[in-house]
Amino acid sequence: MATIIQWYPGHMAKAFRLMRENLKYVDIVLELVDARIPMASRNPELDDVLGDKPRLLVLTKTDLADPDRTKAWVRYFRSKGMAVVALDSRDRKTPQIISKAAREVLADKWAALAEKGVKDKAIRALVAGIPNVGKSTLLNHLVMKNVAITGDRPGVTKKLQWLKTPTNLELLDTPGVLWPKFEDQRVGQHLAMTGAIKDQLINLDDIALVTLKFMRDYNPQSIIERYHLPSNAWETMTDVEVLLAITAKLGFKEDYDRASERLLIDLRRGKLGTYTVEMPSDNIGLVVDGDDNN
Repeated sequence: MATIIQWYPGHMAKAFRLMRENLKYVDIVLELVDARIPMASRNPELDDVLGDKPRLLVLTKTDLADPDRTKAWVRYFRSKGMAVVALDSRDRKTPQIISKAAREVLADKWAALAEKGVKDKAIRALVAGIPNVGKSTLLNHLVMKNVAITGDRPGVTKKLQWLKTPTNLELLDTPGVLWPKFEDQRVGQHLAMTGAIKDQLINLDDIALVTLKFMRDYNPQSIIERYHLPSNAWETMTDVEVLLAITAKLGFKEDYDRASERLLIDLRRGKLGTYTVEMPSDNIGLVVDGDDNN
């Protein structure tokens, strides 16, 4: 099994402090999670930081996720009383979707303000989430111009910044933050699969094997087609042997670390098809707000 390095860089501790200091200035928190790993990508420490501040859960990267499983996750979170939307941040309707959902969450507060004569007030929102969850991409499409640096690796956003949108939102961007220890090993594995943990901090071949184990049950044909393996590969080979066969097919000789890296890049970029690693019934590592059964 993969060995995941537990870490807590200083800039992440600073990010939590800055969130606490600025929370009083916002009306709502947009908590971004990766639709492919909706539980593993939720930082459990955010609950302590955010307290009872109104929150909208935003499932990002739905273009890479299994659409049926995304629908199941939306139903699940709503059954727990949570406001949630699922979207591809690059969709042109995203600004309207986020604005409408945020106003629904704040409907009572905004109605009270309207009675006092305060109308058309901009919604101030803090945008939070783990590294590589797609915050910068979402922000750029909400603001409708490139104001936040994007990248397919964690740790791109380093500091807080306020951004204004045409849909009357004022957004406070924050750096992606992980937490000190993963109590459930699967959390670390899933974060590594999707790129939320820097590849330099993990054993790539271990995570490649976790990926192959998942794909064996979820979509084995995608591996066979992508790497031109024999049609009966999954019946005749172990996961290790499949990784070695992929290494050979890629022309990497015995460099299975390089092959592991290619496999993970292909997975993250959708070259192996859409996928969602987790389902609500898996009980992956974290407790959802209002859920006492996990």
